[in-house]
Amino acid sequence: MRKKERFEKIIAWFQENMPIAETELNYTNPYELLVAVILSAQCTDKRVNQITPPLFDKYPTAFDLSHASQDDIFDLIRSCSYPNNKAKHLLGMAKMLVKDFKEVVPDDVKELQMLPGVGRKTANVIASVVYDKPAMAVDTHVFRVSERLGLTTKSKTPLETEKVLVSYIPEELIATAHHWIILHGRYVCLARKPKCKACGLKEYCRYFQREEKKNAKAK
Repeated sequence: MRKKERFEKIIAWFQENMPIAETELNYTNPYELLVAVILSAQCTDKRVNQITPPLFDKYPTAFDLSHASQDDIFDLIRSCSYPNNKAKHLLGMAKMLVKDFKEVVPDDVKELQMLPGVGRKTANVIASVVYDKPAMAVDTHVFRVSERLGLTTKSKTPLETEKVLVSYIPEELIATAHHWIILHGRYVCLARKPKCKACGLKEYCRYFQREEKKNAKAK
């Protein structure tokens, strides 16, 4: 199957079976989503959603957070991964957001990456989720699932994967496609033991086809 056809069939399947795909992080405004995404690095959305309510109760705006102490932020987020670094990043992000952006979360990926704790993945999440821009955030799920399905073949970095995905996915679907692939990786195409038998995409999946050939040879 050619790559273009594989993309078309997989996109069509998602459109029919997962017409609504959104972030599972809880937030009410761009500032809250930015904080949540920074916290979500190597941490589950479920854990982040447990951490953020008391954090936002105490620091409801970037201005409030910018006047917090790093130790206090650490105490509120200590149950997430790498709390020391994330506390430092959150404080630095809030200070810069207030000083340089007047508390307005920017919509530009390059400007977003100026903020402490914000890499390309986080910037793309904010740009796509908040501002509905055609930005493809590539996390571990997107990187893994794209390779397994055969959407990417030789990509060695998240940026290479991002470039391939945005070149084949229609611009108006890129923001949604990010969530399609993440959710598929989170609940079906698991890292250690993918649920291939229950997967609606196995007909188009390069990984499944390879595994079927291996099993056939073994028999």
